Amino acid sequence: MNYQVPRGTQDVLPKDISKWHQIEEMIRQFCYVYNFEEIRTPIFEHTNVFKRGNDSSDMVNKEMYTFTLENSSTSLTLRPEGTAGVVRSFVENKMFGYPDLPMKMYYVGPQCRHERPQKGRMRIFNQFGVEVVGAKSPMLDVEAIALGYSFLSAVGLQDMKVLINTLGDDASRDAYRTALKEHFKDGIKDMCGDCQRRYEQNPLRILDCKVDHDSELMKTAPKMSDYLTEESKAYFQAVLDGLDALGIPYEIEDTLVRGLDYYTHTVFEIVSENKEMGAQSTVLAGGRYDGLVEYFGGPEKMSGIGWALGIERLIIACEAEGIVLGEDEGLDAYVLCLSPKVQIEALQIVTELRAAGYRSECEFLNRSFKAQFKTVERKKAKTAIIVGEKDIEQGTVNIKNIATQTQQTVALDGVVDAMDALFGEEEHEHVCTCEDGNCTCGQHKE
Repeated sequence: MNYQVPRGTQDVLPKDISKWHQIEEMIRQFCYVYNFEEIRTPIFEHTNVFKRGNDSSDMVNKEMYTFTLENSSTSLTLRPEGTAGVVRSFVENKMFGYPDLPMKMYYVGPQCRHERPQKGRMRIFNQFGVEVVGAKSPMLDVEAIALGYSFLSAVGLQDMKVLINTLGDDASRDAYRTALKEHFKDGIKDMCGDCQRRYEQNPLRILDCKVDHDSELMKTAPKMSDYLTEESKAYFQAVLDGLDALGIPYEIEDTLVRGLDYYTHTVFEIVSENKEMGAQSTVLAGGRYDGLVEYFGGPEKMSGIGWALGIERLIIACEAEGIVLGEDEGLDAYVLCLSPKVQIEALQIVTELRAAGYRSECEFLNRSFKAQFKTVERKKAKTAIIVGEKDIEQGTVNIKNIATQTQQTVALDGVVDAMDALFGEEEHEHVCTCEDGNCTCGQHKE
């Protein structure tokens, strides 16, 4: 029997979870100031939420975990990406009728794709994504990119750049598809099976091929920019002008089409240029989608834009740049129990400390004083509270400040007050400005 995690999945261990907590806290802080609200959608949906018509993406054709329940014909799929479920919810819950659109939403959660596992690419992976649904404006595109770029900058990443392109409107893409089919028609038989499938379904996706990326046909393929309508050109230029105004550096990447078929107009990626990232250098990616709301039964021509960021890949990018995440600040207090006879009193002390908000731990294993103090060091405890039989008889305990190596004896019912005084002095040190020793500030004792 196999009791290991399935291939392409991983455990996030307690020693690593603080990295995730730090990132998730930053996510919520950034989304709060950008006025994005959290949405949580099911981990599985009806398959047609993700598999829409003649979709050419690898995700739909090769990577989805799809299943039916026993004695049921209902096809369900584990969530492979976040956008479709959010837009489905937007329509189902009639958010399009809200008076103040667009709806600005974010999500954090697992996605599932049956891919070949490798560094930075898992079969269960976690994404932070944002969606701005219900309105269309170049400035909303800029705002979404700015949120992602600012977030990555705040995490500390420096070796990154924004790649951007436009897929234009329907007329632009129709003209470009025709040009691509003409360009590839004589050589498509010599290209990979995915490219041959994409040639029939959506020839734009041929440009995203990793197998034939360096072929001569790829190098000489027509550019999307040559087939844009004037309206599409103006829209894209407005996005670029907005990025310039915010000082966000970017490169126009003509072959950038993204991996999903619903994208229109602006598409973008933020990639790491650090060599240690290897082939999985894309940290954040997304784009605008004009037809997805209508697909789910919402109003026609109601647009949206969004992106997603892989949290596992973000952690890898931080490690590549030497950014330390989730440093453990240690315990506020570790209660050392010098005798089994005082365990109840020790338990009462640690319970009171926790109720007061102090991160605390207590010894119940009857180990030696030396062994307990080793734990104090490993746990990076700021204080050690020493509880012995004589102490309890006298109604006192000893509190040792690990940083200063000073120790004080306090009443058993005064531990929390002593901790408040100790931590208050450390965090809010008062500087007396009274003259000639005549203190009038009232901030320190005689």
